[in-house]
Amino acid sequence: MWRTLLTGNYPPLIIILGPTAVGKTKLSIELAQRLNGEIIGADSRQIYRYMDIGTAKPTPDEQAQISHHLIDIIDPDYNLTVAEYQDLAYEKINDLHSQNKLPFLVGGTGQYLSAVAEGWSIPRVPPNPEIRMELEAYVVEHDAKALHEQLQKVDAVSADKIHPNNVRRVIRAIEVYRVTGEPISKLQEKKPPPYRILTLGLRLDRDILYPRVDTRVDIMIEQGFIEEVQILLDKGYNRTLPSMTGLGYLEIAEHLLDGTELDEAIQKTKFSTHDFIRRQDVWFRGHDNNILWHNVEEMDVNIVEQSICDWLEGKSV
Repeated sequence: MWRTLLTGNYPPLIIILGPTAVGKTKLSIELAQRLNGEIIGADSRQIYRYMDIGTAKPTPDEQAQISHHLIDIIDPDYNLTVAEYQDLAYEKINDLHSQNKLPFLVGGTGQYLSAVAEGWSIPRVPPNPEIRMELEAYVVEHDAKALHEQLQKVDAVSADKIHPNNVRRVIRAIEVYRVTGEPISKLQEKKPPPYRILTLGLRLDRDILYPRVDTRVDIMIEQGFIEEVQILLDKGYNRTLPSMTGLGYLEIAEHLLDGTELDEAIQKTKFSTHDFIRRQDVWFRGHDNNILWHNVEEMDVNIVEQSICDWLEGKSV
């Protein structure tokens, strides 16, 4: 049992991160099976019910092999905040520790991973519909750059970190300032959580990863991705919802609702995913707290398992 191996006072947490389609699911399942662990998802799209194909959610067979948590937990019209996710993740990590299970936090959503691993102090400010509607209307009347300039005036630190095109985060930062009178950057102090953390990063050269992504998108179409998006629209989930603006869902909705040619929608999905991978890499580089990187093409799962066991015993890895 891992607990008998652990040295020190803090219980362990294994994080497996990496870009989309790099192979996190496969590795995490194998390691969790070998090390008496369970998997906690850190994916901001896999949290949604009814969104299975387009999010590359672990299949029913994969979920049967090992317990997965924090997937399929909310409907697509619920906006789960990072603070709420952090609370749920900590609760599940502690629950697994109480069962003598080794928790594996697995995903590619940088905010989720960093909020948990770095112990973000996230402002518990509920959404304010009136402020959001006002700011959304401002963007329509002016543009994203003008909104970002508003943020620059009240919270220059956040403005420097948030890209002007990330309208949702800009609105949230302004919203928090208006409600609390404090810049969100001051409220987002960090307090490391009471865990001993080992972070494993998976990577692939982009000339290998991009074709893998393209193939996966084609497979998703074959598996019924178009039908999945149509069902979501039929259920009344508007394409402007944050959940429906995820990779592929936005593009396929354009095909279904606006008449965009399917080939064009598929190609746009592939290019959007390539761009997302680049942004994931930027995030991981900016939050690299001793990540142990592994090239998937050269990785030996037995060696990775042994490195985790060594770490649990208090040896350097």
